Amino acid sequence: MRRIAYVFGALVATGAGTYLIVYLYRWQWQRAMICGVLLLVVEVMLFGLVTLGRLNRIEERLRDTDRRQRELDARTEDVLTRLREPAAAREETRFRWLEDPAERSYVFVPVLMVAGVALSGLAWVVQKIATATGRPAERRLAGRLAVLAAPDPASTSAPSTDPADPAAPDDLDDLPPLGAGTSRGRTARRTTVAALCAALLGALIVGLADLTQTRGEEANDSEATSVVVQVDLRGTDLSAARRTLAAQQIWAACRDSTAIPLRHVALGDLGDGMFAGVVRPALTEHDLMRLRGCLEDATLERAHLTVVAVGDADADDD
Repeated sequence: MRRIAYVFGALVATGAGTYLIVYLYRWQWQRAMICGVLLLVVEVMLFGLVTLGRLNRIEERLRDTDRRQRELDARTEDVLTRLREPAAAREETRFRWLEDPAERSYVFVPVLMVAGVALSGLAWVVQKIATATGRPAERRLAGRLAVLAAPDPASTSAPSTDPADPAAPDDLDDLPPLGAGTSRGRTARRTTVAALCAALLGALIVGLADLTQTRGEEANDSEATSVVVQVDLRGTDLSAARRTLAAQQIWAACRDSTAIPLRHVALGDLGDGMFAGVVRPALTEHDLMRLRGCLEDATLERAHLTVVAVGDADADDD
C-alpha cells in the first residue's frame, strides 16, 4: 500500500510540476499557482509518508530492543536461580537440629548445650549476613553469564552441522562477510539513481534557461494584429449584454500585459458571443503569447474567454 502511495504521489507531482512549467511559459498565472499549490501538497504528503515510515521502523526497533532485553532479563533470572539452588539446598540441610530441639533432649551436658547453641547461632548469623551481601554479586555474575547462556530451543533453530548437508558450511573462514553483497548492490543502485536524478535536473535547468532566456525580438512589419475571442458564461444570466460586459472587463484587465499598453483598443461584437479586437501596432510573438495567456487565464466569475484566432493585418487588407 505504501509503494502504491509513493507511485501515485510521484505521478501527481510529475504532472503538477510539468503543467506548472507549461503555464508559466504561457503566462497563465492563476493556473500556475494552482499547480504550484498542488505540487506543494503532494510533496508534503510524500514527506509525511516517508516520516511515518521512518517512525514505524524506529518503533519496530524499539520493540525488538525491548524483546531482547526481556529475553536477557529472563536468562539472567534463570542463571541467578541456578546459582542460588546450591545455597538454598545447603540452607535447608544445615543446622536442622536447631529447628526441633526436642529431638536432642537426651543431650544433658549443659556446657555442651550452651556452647553448641552459641556456636550455631553465631554460624547462623554469619550465614545470613553472607547470603544478604552475596546476592548483588550473584546478580552481577548472572548478568555477565546471561550472554553466554544458550537461547531457548523453541524460539531459535540451530544451523545444520551435518557434513552431508550441502547447506552446512565447511569452514567459517570461507563464508563471505555479512552485508558484503547487500552493500555493493545498494551502492550501485544509489549511484544509478543519483546519476539519473542529476541528468534529469540538468535537462530541466537547461530547458528552463532556454525558455526563459531574454532575447531581442524582431519588430512585426505588419500594420496591426487582429484577435478574435469567444466568451462562455455559466449561470442564469446568459444575455448578450452580460457577454459584452464580461468580454469588456477581461479585455480591460489584460491591456497592460503587453509591452505596449492597449489603451485605445476596443472590442467589437461579432454576435453569438464572438468578439474581435484590432491592435496597432502589430504585436510581436512574445507580446501575443502574453496577451493570449492573460485572456484565457482571466479570473472573472462565471465567465471564460477563449482566443479563437489571431493574425496580422496589412494596410491593404479589408
